[in-house]
Amino acid sequence: MSADPPVTKEPSGLQLPVEQAVAVEDLVVSCCGQVIVGPLSMVVPTGRIVGLRGPSGSGKSSILRALVALLPPALETTGKRVVLGRDLSAQGVDFPSLRACAVLVGQVPVVFPASILANAAFGLRHVVRGSRSELRRRAEAALVEAGLWDEVAERLDSPAEELSIGQRQRLCLARALALDPRLLLLDEPTSALDDESTAAVEAAVAGLVGRRTVIIVSHDRAQLERLCSEIVVLERNEASRCQPLAVGADSSEDPCQ
Repeated sequence: MSADPPVTKEPSGLQLPVEQAVAVEDLVVSCCGQVIVGPLSMVVPTGRIVGLRGPSGSGKSSILRALVALLPPALETTGKRVVLGRDLSAQGVDFPSLRACAVLVGQVPVVFPASILANAAFGLRHVVRGSRSELRRRAEAALVEAGLWDEVAERLDSPAEELSIGQRQRLCLARALALDPRLLLLDEPTSALDDESTAAVEAAVAGLVGRRTVIIVSHDRAQLERLCSEIVVLERNEASRCQPLAVGADSSEDPCQ
């Protein structure tokens, strides 16, 4: 019998009167004068799941990194980026603080040589001052929110390396959720997973709607249509904003045409 799941609470970020989690206007990412992405304009409402779709090389991952100022030094950005009320072009932006509430989860599920619980609490130990019991409570609550609790509740002290690839991906999601972020940036979270693991990750992401704001990058059009209220379709060096997908819309119809 699995342990009782810890009690979760609503994300504190949703208590703030912010209607737009992200507002981007004429964003361009370039390298050595050559445009890689953009110009892109989009608005992501608070509590929504919005998708980015496009071919390899269209700059989807670069957009996510631009939203938390994690682009390589060789890449330059122009245009306006307002993330969780912070204008990233303004002077004195506290980027470490921003990255604690706008968390990027990469494509490869990286786990550390430590226990499942220690992995879930990894980010907390670096940005949150609290007792060991409080950090544990938050890590366990994040495992619930990531849809992993029932599978690991009885072996929290086991090495994270023993988890399947799909479980590792949800553990990385839990690590991000433990920070109580207002915005999650998910970069191809299911690209290396089998169908069963993909379904588990999708269920965890779908459960965040209305509670967290999510921008998810994926090549899988059907996946984005299942999860997202809106999709931004990128082409090489350009982007087009899509109309919101209607509930139950025919997946054979491309809303971006």
